[in-house]
Amino acid sequence: MATNENLPPNVIKQLAKELKNLDESPAEGIKVGVNDDDFSIIYADIEGPAGTPYENGVFRMKLLLSHDFPHSPPRGYFLTRIFHPNIASNGEICVNTLKKDWNPSLGLRHVLTVVRCLLIEPFPESALNEQAGKMLLENYEEYARHARIYTGIHAKPKPKFKSGAISESTTALNVDQSNTSVLNNGDQKNAAVSAAVPLQSPLAPCTMASKGGNSQDQLAAVGPIHETEVSGSAAAPTTSTLKKDVGLSKVQAVKKKMDARKKSLKRL
Repeated sequence: MATNENLPPNVIKQLAKELKNLDESPAEGIKVGVNDDDFSIIYADIEGPAGTPYENGVFRMKLLLSHDFPHSPPRGYFLTRIFHPNIASNGEICVNTLKKDWNPSLGLRHVLTVVRCLLIEPFPESALNEQAGKMLLENYEEYARHARIYTGIHAKPKPKFKSGAISESTTALNVDQSNTSVLNNGDQKNAAVSAAVPLQSPLAPCTMASKGGNSQDQLAAVGPIHETEVSGSAAAPTTSTLKKDVGLSKVQAVKKKMDARKKSLKRL
């Protein structure tokens, strides 16, 4: 199944749409396939155009899409060996559409069509294969003979891409994206519920332990009892004690007055 790790979701969605369209309505002489392990690699089988040295050949190529596609052009490579001025020995394709003339609005159909047209009209002035470019300019017949030899040896019909493979891959990819979207929505809902339930701040005071818990833990949770509170409540005078103290004071005062009167009478 194709993955979308290398490309953003909006690009994946657009590619899936284009690939499905190419699968259901192929461009002339072009059959497209996808890499089930990496959706950023697009394969295509290009039929050699009639009337060219590549006629009757089938050339497999690939487009590599970078993570910032379509802002940057894909890189094109022929996987089938070919004798062509604008295709290097390592298969790299040199065409302005994939270089300076690139436009993010260009689709896969346009890119693949341009590559096939390159087999009809090469540009020896910007050759990657200098031998082919020089031969094309100086001796077309010799160039054509070399190209036909390469075509006959290397460009034999390839095993066809699995029928409906693109539709299956794009459908599976869309399902994956839908599932990812559902999961993301679920995470967002869970986050919303969590946000709705007030969470205790780590700086908030501890609460009492549950019933049946360790009593020492419960006391520790409540906090220390200050000694001033205990001593203050123990030493606090009662009402009866105050009344007794007032009565004794009055008795003592009266007794002092009586003693003073007795002393004065004895003197008389």
